[in-house]
Amino acid sequence: MAIKKHLAVTSLLGASFAALGQNSFIVDDLKVEGLQRVALGAALTHIPINVGDSVDDYTISKTIKSLYNSGHFDNIKALRDGNNVIFRVTERPTISIIEFEGNKDIKDEQLTQSLDQQDIRQGEPLDKTVVDNIEKGLIEFFHSIGKYNAKIDVSITKLPRNRVKLKLEFDEGDAASIRQINLVGNELFSNEDLLALAESQQDLPWWQFMGSDRYQKQTIEGDLEKIRSFYLDRGYLRFNIDSTQVSVSPERESVYVTANITEGVKYKVKGFDFIGDLLGREELIKSVIPLRAGELYNGSVVTSSEEFIKSYLARFGYANAEVRTIPEIDDENKEVQLTLSVNPGQRVYVRRIIVGGNQNTADEVLRREMTQLEGAWLSNQNLERSKLQIQRLPYMESVEFNVVPVPGVDDQVDVDFTVKEQSAGSFNAGLAYGSYLGLQFNIGVTESNFLGTGNQIGFNINTSRGSERVSLSYTDPYFTPDGVSQGSSIFYSNYDASKFSLIDYKSKSYGIGTNIGFPIDAVNRINFGVRWIQEELSEIAEYEQTRVMRETFLDPNNPDAGFDFTKYELSVGWSRVTVNRGLFPTAGSRQTLNLTGTTPNSDLTYFKLNYDSRFYWPISDNHRWVFSTRAALGYGNGYGTTNGYDQTLPFQEYFRITEMELRGFDRNTILPRAISRTPQLIPGTPLPDGTLTGSIGGAPEFDVLTPQGRIGGNAKAVAGMELIVPTPFLDEDNTSSVRTSFFVDAANVWDTEFNVDRYQNLGPDERAKLEDYSDPMRFRVSTGLSLQWISPMGPMLISFAYPLQQEEDDDTKTISFNISNTF
Repeated sequence: MAIKKHLAVTSLLGASFAALGQNSFIVDDLKVEGLQRVALGAALTHIPINVGDSVDDYTISKTIKSLYNSGHFDNIKALRDGNNVIFRVTERPTISIIEFEGNKDIKDEQLTQSLDQQDIRQGEPLDKTVVDNIEKGLIEFFHSIGKYNAKIDVSITKLPRNRVKLKLEFDEGDAASIRQINLVGNELFSNEDLLALAESQQDLPWWQFMGSDRYQKQTIEGDLEKIRSFYLDRGYLRFNIDSTQVSVSPERESVYVTANITEGVKYKVKGFDFIGDLLGREELIKSVIPLRAGELYNGSVVTSSEEFIKSYLARFGYANAEVRTIPEIDDENKEVQLTLSVNPGQRVYVRRIIVGGNQNTADEVLRREMTQLEGAWLSNQNLERSKLQIQRLPYMESVEFNVVPVPGVDDQVDVDFTVKEQSAGSFNAGLAYGSYLGLQFNIGVTESNFLGTGNQIGFNINTSRGSERVSLSYTDPYFTPDGVSQGSSIFYSNYDASKFSLIDYKSKSYGIGTNIGFPIDAVNRINFGVRWIQEELSEIAEYEQTRVMRETFLDPNNPDAGFDFTKYELSVGWSRVTVNRGLFPTAGSRQTLNLTGTTPNSDLTYFKLNYDSRFYWPISDNHRWVFSTRAALGYGNGYGTTNGYDQTLPFQEYFRITEMELRGFDRNTILPRAISRTPQLIPGTPLPDGTLTGSIGGAPEFDVLTPQGRIGGNAKAVAGMELIVPTPFLDEDNTSSVRTSFFVDAANVWDTEFNVDRYQNLGPDERAKLEDYSDPMRFRVSTGLSLQWISPMGPMLISFAYPLQQEEDDDTKTISFNISNTF
């Protein structure tokens, strides 16, 4: 293009345009040259002149500034060819790659987020002035954490097609240590007392390698606030931190921190009142908040009173309430009158509740747990309760919510619930052969969130040399919309007790049952159930504990026949659940109380009462250290008479202890033993031909006792304590799926119907074989380490245990492994 000699080139600031002509002219054409990435239409939007407009030096200057402000260009020239205006531009290079190297204290994600806030990201034009500001800001950050020797090298490498690679290379250096913290002006409390409140440590000796005296500005500021709160909580209303100085050593490897303080004197609360709108609940609030006239001023009490009022008003939809305490200080009498100014603001309503993060669970399953409803006013209490109830579901790992104001509307918000799911069941299948149980086959599925419906299903087939069992169960926790649950189950079992360290008998049973549950409130629930069971007992060896049952039901005409029983069971239960999570809770409790009994028209009439509880107390604020206790109690017995015999709890219904309830001991090992009593025969008198007459039975006091296999008892007690600790080498994100704990377990099973005095007429040797199986104090105790993991196959538990208290014939084991059990 031929450019005439009066063509003008503008500077970066567009300060001189004289060559364009002293007078204005009418634009015949506009052109933009040099565009590569920026579209012509996008560039023209920043040019405020059009063809046919009259332009002069001022108009051209404004246009150049507008193009620079677009952020797309590094250099702009304005030229005139006749009445045509040409803008020749050089685009800013595009960021193609961003790299970080050498950064330790600042993670890549943090750096990326910081750059993103400055519009420095891949695909965007590079503004070098912004890069300079970021470099200064990062240096200030390193200084704030004590790294005064930190260096940052920002390099820009040109790439083809006007692209660049932005690289931030860090040399963080070592952090400066706190050589000394000096408090100046404190007379009432010593430096040692005040610095004991601080997280920052000073001049640690080399052997305290677990501690840290690294300087961090934010930590020091937090420590000074702790000291301020310490004084304010004790009435020193005029306490003040006058100044703070941080001095860096010449080698920049250590710092000295000095804080000048004014302690003041104690003030009492003369009284307090309210101004503003308390929604007519002034008297209630006044009686509940901890402020009291005549007591020493306490900053924590004032703050908690403000927070309580905000929280209370938020229950009724006033989510943005403002509460401010105005002190009127009387320095002469050392008193303060407090006025709490309350502005509830506008009541806020929930426009929409949005649920996200649920890949398997249907929205409806989560929404039915919510007490915060769409269209209702926003209640912090209902939000927290909704979060808690969703989090109690066993298939939820974590739940968070965020309140988002609706743009352009003052009284509406949206609530975003974000959930993270976890495995809610287990699957197991196997085929094995062992010398103890022979060929074994098992397959089982348990799922608490079947097909994302929140319904529970269980199906198990288990066969071995001693047991065959098939069971199917299904529970709908929301059989009705208001939370009434309904469940059904069916089972078949063929069991040889002798294969499991128990007494000799065989049991074949099958049955069907159903139950229904009613919520009382958010944490309490009652359940009712009914079950029909058909059971056959056979090959029952004669023991002292089974004698009554045999005599009650024995057919004299067929003494070797088994016993057939029809049982109709009724049950009623109560449960109270306040835990904060369904699996691996860290706070709250879980308690159940159940009474099960057969109806009078059943062949066996008995009842069983069970109580189970588990309590969790967090020790640390982040709930990584938790103390837990558990207890289980059980008692059962018979009622009524059959064939002239008093009914007792049938021996096959006796309580037992598993290796998970008492870790360190084998299954069924601590149960009472069955006693076999055999009459001692007296040989007959010899006849003249040398033969003997028949033997005759001796007196009962000459009977022989033989302890046999384990049988269990009609009373049970289990207790335990656990200290849950952070799992080594795992970060906080995994605490919801892995748990490590140190435990102490104790358990006992006894038989209240066993009477050791019945055997006092036996000889000393025979009596010595007996234990008092009615003694409830024969506890076994163990301690050890437990590791639990919510695996994709279901909950897994491995325990390393050592018995602290055991008896001579107890079978113990150091390591136990179990699937589908959690504590």
